[in-house]
Amino acid sequence: MEAEVAGQMGQHGFTMWDMFLQATLVVKLVMIGLVIASIVCWAVVFEKFATVRKMRAAIDQFDKLFWSGRTLPEIQAVAQQQGRRGSAALFLAAMEEWQRSQQQGAVQSSPASLLQRLEKIMDVELQRQTLNMERRLLVLATTGSIAPFVGLFGTVWGIMNSFQAIAISKNTNLAVVAPGLAEALFATALGLLAAIPAVIFYNKFSHDISRLASHMENFIEEFTAILSRQLGS
Repeated sequence: MEAEVAGQMGQHGFTMWDMFLQATLVVKLVMIGLVIASIVCWAVVFEKFATVRKMRAAIDQFDKLFWSGRTLPEIQAVAQQQGRRGSAALFLAAMEEWQRSQQQGAVQSSPASLLQRLEKIMDVELQRQTLNMERRLLVLATTGSIAPFVGLFGTVWGIMNSFQAIAISKNTNLAVVAPGLAEALFATALGLLAAIPAVIFYNKFSHDISRLASHMENFIEEFTAILSRQLGS
């Protein structure tokens, strides 16, 4: 009896590739979809690592420039060479509006409304910078929330097929049950393999982006105070 069971189990491979080949069409589609989702998530993760690192470096670089003691026009000239990223983008947007207002004489005529306008312009630029950092984060959030259920669907489908095979063969020994269950559970494993890193990195990048956005919000407050003193004098 043991030899017969071993012989029947030997007909089924238990490597990942064998389980994929032996799965039904529906389970194969689930597995392929989960593998693709996992690959896409890792591509987003690497891209976000680069985006956050560049943004953090740009903010640190501009902070050193801004508090270096140079005049605002000098800071503007250097910031334009460094590129519009992070706090530099907020500063350049405000300075460009400041210079347009000077040309139109709005600085002396309505300083309060100019200050509100500058703050609004920096807020809009902040939203633009934040949205740029958050781009494609939805892929991680969607994969993290849906992938386990997709894998579970593949598992349920595979178990249903296993029970059908048991009913047809009228044999409940391990050699009949084990291959189908292994294929079914493999779908759940793929779902978790895609979901767990997606959730981890989504939370990490959300936290990093929130901290960078808070830093830029603080810059808006500080720069607005400086502009207010300029207008007052």
